[in-house]
Amino acid sequence: MAKVLILGAGGFIGHHLAHRLKAEGCYVVGADIRPPQFSPSPADEFHIGDLRDPAFCLSIFGSYDRLYQLAADMGGAGYIFSGDNDASIMTNSAQINLNVLALARETKPGVLFFSSSACIYPDPMEYHPGIYAESTAYPAQPDSEYGWEKLFSERLYLAHARNFGLNVRIARLHNIFGPQGTWDGGKEKAIAAISRKVIAAADGGTVQIWGDGTQTRSFLYIDECLEGIERLVSSSFMQPLNLGSDEMVSIRALTEMIISISGRKLSIQHVEGPTGVDVRTSNNSLINNALNWRPTSPLRRGVEATYSWIESQMKS
Repeated sequence: MAKVLILGAGGFIGHHLAHRLKAEGCYVVGADIRPPQFSPSPADEFHIGDLRDPAFCLSIFGSYDRLYQLAADMGGAGYIFSGDNDASIMTNSAQINLNVLALARETKPGVLFFSSSACIYPDPMEYHPGIYAESTAYPAQPDSEYGWEKLFSERLYLAHARNFGLNVRIARLHNIFGPQGTWDGGKEKAIAAISRKVIAAADGGTVQIWGDGTQTRSFLYIDECLEGIERLVSSSFMQPLNLGSDEMVSIRALTEMIISISGRKLSIQHVEGPTGVDVRTSNNSLINNALNWRPTSPLRRGVEATYSWIESQMKS
């Protein structure tokens, strides 16, 4: 039985990962500053504490076959791009990663997985369509302080791999979504936020979206995210790897899709708000070559499942 530690096990991806690893027969130890929001953790042990605290980290570290570092200070565009949270985002996440690596040097987990982000990529330029291959991270110009911290931490993990022999895996996650994700409160991401607005709108009313709606993204359903993580962890590939869908959609088209799923007659109203870069999606050439796999699930299928779950939450 593999023994695994999930840091950030109270969060959206970490909670889903705990369910998957338990189903695979692992002994799962989870840790986070709070438990999962919407359902109990399936972990064999769940430790509540602050991963910025070296003493708490020391209390949960030991001999693990795999360690998944998912913990970070993060949220959707309203949290990441407002500028109001930059210092906290950078300080909190960097401190967690410094604590993790200081202890990993001593305990030497079999595999150490770090969840990076598509936010490490630069703003699109004329020569660059926003379809990011891994090599385009440099020259570096991330779109936010969140992205700068993630890029720094990637380099920190790779340096520890070189200097201390850690067996590191890094995935650059692109807009992961699905049921049991945050859907209100200011940290929710686009699909959850738009779904909430559609469900809450009066019949014949409007749904507000930030900007002109032409900004384009790709979104990856949680099940495919977990499949990609497990394939990467089981591989010998040690460089940062995109983990995202290459199905691009504008925010306006995404909103129209969610309105269509609702079966209601609603109009779209454009308002001012943080929008991030104009274009970003995942280039999946490297993951296809390295793992002989890439995400293929249609966006609408995942959006339908997520919308249905948020609707059940709002009406319960």
